[in-house]
Amino acid sequence: MEEYYRYFNRQVMLWGEGTQAALREKRIAIVGSGGLGSSLVVALGASGVGHIDLIDFDEVSTHNIHRQIAFRVGDEGRYKAEVAAELAKSRCPFVEVTPHVMRFEEFAETKREYDLILDATDNLPARAEIDRYAKRIGCPWVYGSVEAFNGQVCFIDRSSFDAFRIMEREPAGIAAPIVMHIASLQANLALRYLAGQSVKKDLLYYLYFDDEGELVTQKFKMPV
Repeated sequence: MEEYYRYFNRQVMLWGEGTQAALREKRIAIVGSGGLGSSLVVALGASGVGHIDLIDFDEVSTHNIHRQIAFRVGDEGRYKAEVAAELAKSRCPFVEVTPHVMRFEEFAETKREYDLILDATDNLPARAEIDRYAKRIGCPWVYGSVEAFNGQVCFIDRSSFDAFRIMEREPAGIAAPIVMHIASLQANLALRYLAGQSVKKDLLYYLYFDDEGELVTQKFKMPV
């Protein structure tokens, strides 16, 4: 354990050896291994969350690499979940990361228990499915989405994803930094919750740059 606590020295300074050791027993699922997901598995794996399931059926494409930090040129054609899992384990020898190369609908049919689920998908139907699955197994989840220079984050406990139902439209492009920024906020909410610290639940944070380039954060209470 000496090596373990040396690796996590700065976090042990934050909350002590007991909390850090408890993180090693936590089990989470990250649905999606692209932009948000690859950032999340790096951040939470290197923070000491002991058991991480990565669910993604997709392969790395050239256009993914600029904003999906787990992937490099040469990874094209490999399964995202497997590449991201390898990276997380190479950075932290104390984390168990299991890639599941399948669609979430198939994964949701298996019987599992989690402390927390993290959304790293890119479409509303998938998030609605995550919400149904989380409610069925009695687990909170962290929503995140990005578009252009904007992003949203919410720790969903009692609220329902029904509030997000909107008309379909063509998505805008995505700037690489906002992906990492939103993933960082998701990871911070997750880490605080898993470490037993307070987290504001069912509150949507919407972040965007206005026409003058100022970063604006708005907050909305989710219906419960």
